Amino acid sequence: MSEENKRKVDELLKDMLNDNVISHSQSPWSSPVVLVKKKDGNTRFCIDYRAVNDCTKKHSFPLPRIDDSLDQLSGCKYFTTLDLKSGYWQIPMSEGDREKTAFTCHRGLFDFNVMPFGLANAPATFQHLMRIVLDGVEWNGALAYLDDIIIYARTFQDHLHNLDDVLSRLVCRWPQT
Repeated sequence: MSEENKRKVDELLKDMLNDNVISHSQSPWSSPVVLVKKKDGNTRFCIDYRAVNDCTKKHSFPLPRIDDSLDQLSGCKYFTTLDLKSGYWQIPMSEGDREKTAFTCHRGLFDFNVMPFGLANAPATFQHLMRIVLDGVEWNGALAYLDDIIIYARTFQDHLHNLDDVLSRLVCRWPQT
């Protein structure tokens, strides 16, 4: 890893440690860090979990189909979109599974206290959580695709009601990390 990338990893590690996203580890597992350049020029901190994913029992909770989502939005006039910041990081890892999230870099071995991006079951787990959080309003005023939510309605009054419903659910039903 270049010195420049090591400095980026240092900054990201410091932030994740301060935010209790990761902890120092003594795990027997270890996956490598991969830095990926985002479209906006920033760096995304990723872990190559291919070896972990190869021995993971898969959770097959479905993601919504785009054609079903588009059909649901047909005829609606009012829309609000939400993009949940670091959505996966809102889900705590169970104590027994944290060691499987371990990664190594020039600063040592760390593991995640919250669900990291890159695990085979992360999308299905997150989508399942969104189904629970939005129960009763999903497909009836709101749609979720992972950490993106669209709130929709035919009338402004219905839209305000749906928006209030979704926002209150995100505040009240979201697991606390």
